Amino acid sequence: MPADFPASGDRSGRARLVTFLLGLALLTVTVLALGTGPAMLSPAKVVSVLSDGPWAGDAPLAERMIVWQIRLPRVLLGLLVGAALASVGAMMQGLFRNPLADPGLVGVSSGAAFAAVAAIVLSGGVLAPVASVLGIYTLPVFAFAGGLLATIVIYRVGTREGRSSMALMLLAGIALGAFASAGTGLLVYLSDDNQLRDLTFWSLGGLGGASWTKLAAAAPMMLAALLAAPFLARGLNGVVLGEAEAFHLGIRVQVLKRCTVVVVALATGAAVAVSGVIGFVGIVVPHLLRLAIGPDHRWLLPASALGGGVLLLLADMVARLIVAPAELPIGILTAALGAPVFLWILLRSRGLGSD
Repeated sequence: MPADFPASGDRSGRARLVTFLLGLALLTVTVLALGTGPAMLSPAKVVSVLSDGPWAGDAPLAERMIVWQIRLPRVLLGLLVGAALASVGAMMQGLFRNPLADPGLVGVSSGAAFAAVAAIVLSGGVLAPVASVLGIYTLPVFAFAGGLLATIVIYRVGTREGRSSMALMLLAGIALGAFASAGTGLLVYLSDDNQLRDLTFWSLGGLGGASWTKLAAAAPMMLAALLAAPFLARGLNGVVLGEAEAFHLGIRVQVLKRCTVVVVALATGAAVAVSGVIGFVGIVVPHLLRLAIGPDHRWLLPASALGGGVLLLLADMVARLIVAPAELPIGILTAALGAPVFLWILLRSRGLGSD
């Protein structure tokens, strides 16, 4: 087994417990997030409003509107984005057999962001015919295509003779990120004042523009990726041992790679389209969970989804409170918290590699 994934004993009991606790944490944080904001609501009031439904009940109309029309789509979107990013991070780390793989770090998010910006700026011009056909799905579809292309390029550059090189993958990600930044800069230059304002806040990452329409556009893609993830768990477990070993175990390695690449691009593209670029969720959550419950993707993938949802909802709550009544972009928070953890992972990986 590669040094990046140290061998461990059976941790299925611990994995069940951690997954259960993460599920409880997600329910708790969801209720707290629905009550957090300029108009604070108690958990009991939130539960009461949810149980009564959006159109009736004893709660005042203002409270029902706050919970059902403003905060619920935002919370659901944050839950899905966090779950998608963390699950994708776990899948990429398993596929590349390295705990440093992450859609934001290796350029997948940059490719998705470039395509999403193109959709925003050009949907009223050269892309108008395509946008008229795709409708509300224009942004997620373009972001998916950009993320898919970036993932394919990075994987092909970073893989030699069936083995993935993290150094080559990072260099490819840097090159793609530079290209995407140049393209994004050009599109920003071509944008009008309204588009420029939207792009500025979108690029920092956040859930401020959440709505039921955005949720309806992006949720199917993220849910499809999350539902497909468990079917990749056995194959990813085999690939961690090595591609030759996985082949002898009966795993169709090339099919697994293609499916994983599509799922990664699908989830990343949809997440980036609705929330902008939110970094480090995909590297921090699965890595910490791997230390706690082991590398078995049958538990790691669902636990990462739950942990990612918890982390992003907590970050969103802090973002809404720390500079109230204004709102801090979530991408700033996750970068500030994730960068030190990433450095720790680098130092730990270096220590493992020298053993």
